[in-house]
Amino acid sequence: MSINRRQFITTFGLAALATQMQPLIAEGKIAPNTIIKPPRLQVGDTVGLISPAGIVELKDVESAKLALTAQLGLKVKLGKHILDRYGYLAGKDSDRAIEVNTMFADKSVKAIIAMRGGWGCNRILPLLDYIRIGSNPKILMGYSDITSLLLAINARSKIVTFHGLVATSTWNEFAVNCVKRILFNGEAVTMKNLDTEEGKMQVIAPGKARGKLIGGNLSVLSTMVGSPYLPSWNKNILFLEEKGEDVYRVDRMLTQLKNAGILNQIAGFIFGQCTNCNLGDEPSFTLMQVLQYHIVPLGIPAWYGSMIGHIKDKFTLPVGTEVEIDANAGTIKMLESAVT
Repeated sequence: MSINRRQFITTFGLAALATQMQPLIAEGKIAPNTIIKPPRLQVGDTVGLISPAGIVELKDVESAKLALTAQLGLKVKLGKHILDRYGYLAGKDSDRAIEVNTMFADKSVKAIIAMRGGWGCNRILPLLDYIRIGSNPKILMGYSDITSLLLAINARSKIVTFHGLVATSTWNEFAVNCVKRILFNGEAVTMKNLDTEEGKMQVIAPGKARGKLIGGNLSVLSTMVGSPYLPSWNKNILFLEEKGEDVYRVDRMLTQLKNAGILNQIAGFIFGQCTNCNLGDEPSFTLMQVLQYHIVPLGIPAWYGSMIGHIKDKFTLPVGTEVEIDANAGTIKMLESAVT
């Protein structure tokens, strides 16, 4: 497929989605800020495993199948291209995109979980069928590079997506309990860090705020700025996480969000974990100094250290649902169920 043709198809598809929804919005059948909640999971349901980003090993697939069947009572359906290799990617862009589109269209699949992050999801965003995806809402979960899919599908298909475990994550008691309560039971959970050394948080600016929860991996999100695949930031709650970036790089990416007008729109800010983020070459600011520089002038509640990111004990965050945050307590209170 030529670049011009691909661009035409992508543009046509996005325009068609907008055209398809506009009459319903005008008639008052769908509110402009409508968000679709996927059906909740039940024991015995089938979950689809895909590799939309980095390369996956067979042993990782087998471990993921065991975790999902033994701990959650789910059946597993593997994507046709799950073990493909194409350079550092888990297959060609077209095949990885087809995998996403196919899993959403498959009526037997009730949820989709990415095997791992890495890099590659941004490359397939123009190839996704957002109309078909929006017509078949189901749970999509992952984090890190999967941020691209979570935000694009939330923005373009209007579906609540879930920032949480990938299939190769540690499916421990804490993480599994979060999944069960939010994705199976449909609870509106208040998320608060464990009372451990790893669970310590730091207030950047005190206060409470309400808004839709939007965010993901900082480096992935910053590379999406300027694309048509990001949701609205207006009066919403931005959450971020990162791994392996020196402080000056975090500063650079936050500056990008600031210069793009994103930070000035948000009602609240949460930075999860910045795992293995070092000071880099001396002299350097600390990470907290950088966060304070960017966030304190905004006059919004904010904190660092929420259990989000490249860590074993992690929250399941519903992207696109209303929450209330309390920076003093470090809590994220869901104001509604994220599933039907």
